[in-house]
Amino acid sequence: MTAGSPAGPYPPAPAGPQQPSGPFGIDRSPSPPRHRWGLWAFLVVEIVFLGSSAVVGLSIDIDSALEVLLAITVPTVLAALTSLGWTRWRGNGPRLDLGLQFRWEDIGVGLLVGLCGLLVTVPAAIVYLYLVGPDVGTAVGESFAGISASWPVALLVMFGVVVVAPVCEEIVYRGLLWNAVAKWIANRWVVFVLTTAVFALAHLEFVRAPLLFVVALPLSVARLLTGRITAGIVAHAVNNFLPGLALALMLVGVVPAV
Repeated sequence: MTAGSPAGPYPPAPAGPQQPSGPFGIDRSPSPPRHRWGLWAFLVVEIVFLGSSAVVGLSIDIDSALEVLLAITVPTVLAALTSLGWTRWRGNGPRLDLGLQFRWEDIGVGLLVGLCGLLVTVPAAIVYLYLVGPDVGTAVGESFAGISASWPVALLVMFGVVVVAPVCEEIVYRGLLWNAVAKWIANRWVVFVLTTAVFALAHLEFVRAPLLFVVALPLSVARLLTGRITAGIVAHAVNNFLPGLALALMLVGVVPAV
């Protein structure tokens, strides 16, 4: 089906109960009706993210763990809220437009994909450090470098890394961006590759972009298998758990800063 066809890439869902069609015997979510937002909506979300990052950075003195956490999470949360707002204003709501609907099997799929993904991403990170050098760290890790915190603040930082970031980033990239691209490109594998690449580049860590692309592959697989982003959120949380734990331990001085 071409972009100019009246029905668009999202045909109406068939009547009656859904039949299991994906791997793991999971019922696929029906394709949503055509929404009235597209790539320009994602562009606005990115402007909100970058603009709010600049405003927060200029508004507070980022010299404590809590202030660094605010500087990182506030723009991310605003970007996710803007994405949800587009679906309310110009679409069919986040459940249909973004695949933001919970099913219990998403936990199992997310855990399985996330844990299997570590078998790829951990070796990829080791190879990346070998090729690029150990001095190139993550932007989040570098933001907290030289800062110490109490256990409550450290656990709050870990919560931001393991829970808040996965929820917000999956809404923006595997939700809004995914369906914005799918509005014009019918091939799911092309959508898979394009959205994964944009996710890697959008972190603005261009030296680490190839590694981020590999890290994002399992998250996109979860989205592809289920047709929803909730499994991707779980897989994303699994991926972020060890870095979040290491960051918390670094902040309280249990492990040395790297």
